[in-house]
Amino acid sequence: MTPTPLHQLVQNYLEGLSSPEELAQLNERLRNDAAARREFLEIVNLDSALAEVTVAVPSLEETNFAADAPETLATEPSGRSSSRWSATLGVAASLAICLLLGAFGYYAYLPPAQLAIVENAAGLDFVAGAKVGRRTYEITAGTLELVTNRGARVVIEAPARFTFQSEQLLQLDYGRLAADVPPAAKGFTVITPSGKAVDLGTKFGVDMPQGGNAEVHVFQGEVIASSTTGDDARNLKDGEALRFAAEDQSPANFRSAAFIQPGEVVQLHAALQAGQQVRSVSEIEKLRDDPDLISLIDFESDVRLPGNYRTVQGRWPGSKAAELVNIGEHVKLNVGGEHPWPQLSLAAWVRLDHLGEPYQSLLHTDGWDKSRKGQVHWMVTKQSTMRLALRDNKLAPTDQPNSGFPDSQIAVLPEQGRWVHLAAVYDADKHTVRFYFNGQFDNEVALSQAYPGLLGSAQIGNWNEIDRKLSGRVDELLIMGRAMSDKEMQALYDAGNPYH
Repeated sequence: MTPTPLHQLVQNYLEGLSSPEELAQLNERLRNDAAARREFLEIVNLDSALAEVTVAVPSLEETNFAADAPETLATEPSGRSSSRWSATLGVAASLAICLLLGAFGYYAYLPPAQLAIVENAAGLDFVAGAKVGRRTYEITAGTLELVTNRGARVVIEAPARFTFQSEQLLQLDYGRLAADVPPAAKGFTVITPSGKAVDLGTKFGVDMPQGGNAEVHVFQGEVIASSTTGDDARNLKDGEALRFAAEDQSPANFRSAAFIQPGEVVQLHAALQAGQQVRSVSEIEKLRDDPDLISLIDFESDVRLPGNYRTVQGRWPGSKAAELVNIGEHVKLNVGGEHPWPQLSLAAWVRLDHLGEPYQSLLHTDGWDKSRKGQVHWMVTKQSTMRLALRDNKLAPTDQPNSGFPDSQIAVLPEQGRWVHLAAVYDADKHTVRFYFNGQFDNEVALSQAYPGLLGSAQIGNWNEIDRKLSGRVDELLIMGRAMSDKEMQALYDAGNPYH
């Protein structure tokens, strides 16, 4: 087959021989020609697969299985070369497909080879250094950090089922992963039931819910995302996200903090080893016996709370949390009845995916009516600080005259991407609101008018479908009918902290 002008441009690009003019021509074709983009993607994938074959065969020889290997594969020269590309472009598309199928079929008859190793694991039986081969793994709890033979670092969070088809090709049936791909592993590909992501030198995440559609999020660099049909490839760059729909693709809210990153796994593992989960469970049980407890929502019950949300892994392996992403998603509650609460303590473990606009709604009672003085609205503001607003309460004249509501001072932003403990304590008798961040007292706001708190029908997450939502996970939400002390807040954080 005579190489077309596009083939020649792609060949030169892959071999690093492109002139500036050729790069400009290639970019122009890819920008304006959907068929050219599909062809480019197919050639890149084929090149990546051929490169894997040429690299993988010598390691198989070392395991004494080379005698079964087809000679054409065992003698394929390593690295990119003109001869390999002459072969690539010289065969028809059908022959290329046969070659790929033949290569993968060959691997199917081999014992698992090492394609990656376990770097860290939290809540799993894997030990550091364990080999990961070409087989299907299913994890129901915990988090796994792997490094492929080419250095791609992958963190997979349960529940998940995945298979390394090769060191450059990971099939994710369901689950959530974050990948950090160095130049040596460029082309690392994640395939899901609804689409795939091909790395172009980047950090990215893939979220594949069970029974849902995959999302691709680019933290840094660039990936090519395409649905299973392969005819709608799109380049995604920093801060962009895409959801694969049944027949189309659609932009998704970028959620970098929804993915556990490599450095976090080490701390999660250390906390488990230090017995933090046991201490957390013990503290929760003590709180359940507190006579002032109004509600403790931990999502562990088999009875699902009403609302529109996804149940995902919480702070601990096997624990549950509610995840909310889009406007309209919420967890519905009815707590505290019509009882007036002169004192209230609110606390929650949250992992926020998004900060800034809109408001992140932690707990909102339904409505904001003048007839229901003391209604409670607890949120993270557009400035990433905490706010506890009660209907018709008023700030003391000297306190924060610009915001009009009691706000914390510390911004949540520095901890974005990790579990944080947020808390507020309201005392109508003392006319104060006190804020806590990760167990530490933040500030106290004085009020000139303070009604008893009023709860009742409420929700976590979306409130008015305009400017109040929640993008992230909520693990435990505590509502106590008394003012908890600084010491109690510190103890609550210390016992439930998932990091060490």
